Amino acid sequence: MSTRLPTYRELGIPVPVFGLRKHALLAAAAVSTLAFATSASAQDAGGELSEVVVTAERRSENLQKVPLSVAVISAETVRAAAAGGDDTLLSLSGKVPSFYAETTTGRIFPRFYIRGLGNIDFYLGASQPVSIIQDDVVLEHVVLKSNPVFDVQQVEVLRGPQGSLFGRNTTAGIVKFDTVRPTQTLQGRAQATYGSKNTFTFDGGIGGPIVADKAAFRISALYQHRDDWVDNTFAGASADGTVTPKKDAMGGFDEKDVRAQLLLTPSEQLTVLASAHARDYEGTSTLFLRNALVKGSNDPVAPRDRVAYDEARNNPQAYKTYGSSLNIAYDFGPVTLTSISAYETSDGYSRGDTDGGAAANFGGIGFGQSMGQLRDLDQYTQELRLASNGDGRLKWQVGGMLFDSEDLTDFYQRAYFLNTAARNPNNYVRLKNINMSWAVFGQASYRVTDQLTITGGLRQTEDTKKTKLIQTANTAAGVVTYTGRRYVRLSDSKLSWDLSALYQVNDDFGLYARVAKGFRGPTIQGRSAVFNADFTTADSETILSYEAGFKSMLFDNTLRLNATAFAYEVNDIQLNGNDSNGNGVLFNADKAKAYGLEADAEWRPIQNLTLTGGVSLLHTEIQDKRVYAQVCALNGIVVCTVENPTIKVGANTFAQIDGEPLPNAPKYNLSFTARYDMPVGEDGKVFVATDWNVQGYTSFVLYKTQEFTAKGNFEGGARIGYAGGDGAYEVALFARNITNEKNLKGVIENYMAAVYNEPRIVGVSLSAKLR
Repeated sequence: MSTRLPTYRELGIPVPVFGLRKHALLAAAAVSTLAFATSASAQDAGGELSEVVVTAERRSENLQKVPLSVAVISAETVRAAAAGGDDTLLSLSGKVPSFYAETTTGRIFPRFYIRGLGNIDFYLGASQPVSIIQDDVVLEHVVLKSNPVFDVQQVEVLRGPQGSLFGRNTTAGIVKFDTVRPTQTLQGRAQATYGSKNTFTFDGGIGGPIVADKAAFRISALYQHRDDWVDNTFAGASADGTVTPKKDAMGGFDEKDVRAQLLLTPSEQLTVLASAHARDYEGTSTLFLRNALVKGSNDPVAPRDRVAYDEARNNPQAYKTYGSSLNIAYDFGPVTLTSISAYETSDGYSRGDTDGGAAANFGGIGFGQSMGQLRDLDQYTQELRLASNGDGRLKWQVGGMLFDSEDLTDFYQRAYFLNTAARNPNNYVRLKNINMSWAVFGQASYRVTDQLTITGGLRQTEDTKKTKLIQTANTAAGVVTYTGRRYVRLSDSKLSWDLSALYQVNDDFGLYARVAKGFRGPTIQGRSAVFNADFTTADSETILSYEAGFKSMLFDNTLRLNATAFAYEVNDIQLNGNDSNGNGVLFNADKAKAYGLEADAEWRPIQNLTLTGGVSLLHTEIQDKRVYAQVCALNGIVVCTVENPTIKVGANTFAQIDGEPLPNAPKYNLSFTARYDMPVGEDGKVFVATDWNVQGYTSFVLYKTQEFTAKGNFEGGARIGYAGGDGAYEVALFARNITNEKNLKGVIENYMAAVYNEPRIVGVSLSAKLR
């Protein structure tokens, strides 16, 4: 029989989130025909899998009873993936079906994709169709989306449009992070790791009562460090002055984060959760390795530990972020009123050698360096929600949401054309971006019979964006040459909705179907002004999505197997390409269509052995014969193998992208893990664990090439250790990217430049719990 976990309401905490401990494991041949996704649960002594509780519909519910595709990543999985100092967000890529993440701008700008939908734009003001929510607070700006995850309870990935409950810009789905909250008993946990390249991490939290049954606290912290390990071999004069070769010049980072929470329960009806957090990060922006790709091949040839950068002063980046939230809930008996107020602020910069090497070494052509600087970002959000209580046939919730974000952003770009008379020393623009949005929403769920439940939701949203050019100049000549627009305002109002049905055949098997409509608000790309080009814009995109699947508990609750088939169509899809300067350009294509399958499972075939795995199969296709994308050209010469029909516009070459897949949309993804525990004495065990991920054909650009693709990328990790005191402490050896794969993760087309995954890190970890 499954063990039921208490809800947050029963614990008197206003945000209902509970995660469950999961043991990792290998998806063996017995399940290889239907690989399954990593999920999270606890097992009792008899080998049964326990109930997984999620808040995908903003209530605490059994994962198996939620009529939409949800995957859960446990806290243990999150910490194991980041043990080698990897970015805590990017390290989750591929851990569940249909979820992918990457970056070409370093740790401060991750990009997320669900079911192939995402945004490859590297602009600091870019919008993404995957929403990030941490502790019920939406993080909209790309820098805020990079806030690290630490002292986490669990992660939920909601696949498909989530517009009814979570608003615009969720056409692809949501990644929802819930942290460990204060409790009325003294509890703590910590994990420290040390590995190669002098990599050190600490992730921990401690808390307990201040006044019994009235006030409690929790303090959480994250620290990650890695020494610089990439050599810069360039020697000579540059726009930044004389550069001398330097060993271990870049590649390192220091990530420091802290969070404090205070839970007040002055009465049985009222709960108040206050939270504040701070981040201080210094590190290295993404390293572009010029000519790492050779025409006709997608096999990268450049070493990952050596570059020849003449500019950008070894690619530094640094950001500071602060935030706070206040979650107040009052239980009136039949209903609960919840208010969530939040504020986030951030500033920092990222600088990089854009062309991936010294221009003089590559025919004298290239954009030497670029820098984006976020001078001041302020985001305010306010949500009010009234929800019914109890387990009656009808459950409902209604609410409203206000969102206000404003920032000042600077862009610098130096171009270097040694073999021409044209010079573009250091262009600069300052932009003011404003995004305001409001919404009202409601959802109702009705249990028609003991087996059939119907759920529907509606949300009306208005989204307004404004971009104003505050300042522009050529800093060398002091002459303003920009003649484009200096102010653009876009606004749209849309209705999002969803309708689902769940039919519970029996206690262990359920069928569900869901149809949902969502939208992503209009977008403005102001960075174009740095090249003296006019702003580019994209109108709202809308999505209509269909999915159906089953959720099951089999073999006496030792196997959890869930699967979903889906199809969607995005109208006026927002895409990002390059103009003749290599600058990002926004545009709308007519539509994109996709269909696929995702399945996930967790199996405990024998006591002490847990197996999980996942599979996603995906086909995406852009449909618009009018749309062409700028291809890989340098000084007017196409440098890669383009397999689409092309046209010439002046000196530039454009490829037709009709029929091409969406970028960064893997055709398949396989994940599998294994853990085996061998009991030692009364309260100890030796364990062996491993996890692997395989990624199918993925194109990094809008057009078809032989070079800018990946196929069969794989990466694995392993742990072996001892856990004692009934889980009170653990010592382990670990390895991330154990085979030291050099996987292609991104490209800069004009320069045949490659972006790689993280290197192999081998080390030791120590963890402990206070309970």
